[in-house]
Amino acid sequence: MSPLDDPQHRGKTVVERGFERAIFMSRWLLAPFYLGLSLALAVLLYDFVVRMIYLVEQAQTGPHDMIIIGILALIDLSLMGNLVLMVMFAGYESFVSKLHIDDHTERLDWMGQIGFGDLKLKLMTSIVAISAIRLLETFMDIENLDNRQLAWTVGIHVTFVVSGLILALMERLMHK
Repeated sequence: MSPLDDPQHRGKTVVERGFERAIFMSRWLLAPFYLGLSLALAVLLYDFVVRMIYLVEQAQTGPHDMIIIGILALIDLSLMGNLVLMVMFAGYESFVSKLHIDDHTERLDWMGQIGFGDLKLKLMTSIVAISAIRLLETFMDIENLDNRQLAWTVGIHVTFVVSGLILALMERLMHK
């Protein structure tokens, strides 16, 4: 069967088919975004290494609270890296093309299985976790904060938590 015999193509002009193909191929314009995110991941790695070196240097002489805050900052960076990786892989596979990996033993279990709704929930969960770590860092340094700063920090975190709950509820209602 030739493409012109295909029922979807009957009655369409060459211009219309060309226009639709151009729109479909425009998804590749997103590919540089995902490449940029992989570069952002390298920047996060650089920041992680710099902070890790500083933390190791401070381990002998630094106050206990500062070491804990340093460790929380490293956890924060690792969560941010996970978030970038998730968006990179799931976004590329959802909107550009499937990843064809030669060695399928390296393929992560969740790749190709996360839909747009799942990605939104995972992103929101990561954002809430990152916000919780920031809030914990703030509480570790509470004596240097005024009530206004503390209220804003808690308020922003509560906003993320409520937004995540509403998003999860909306996704659940949509799947019913």
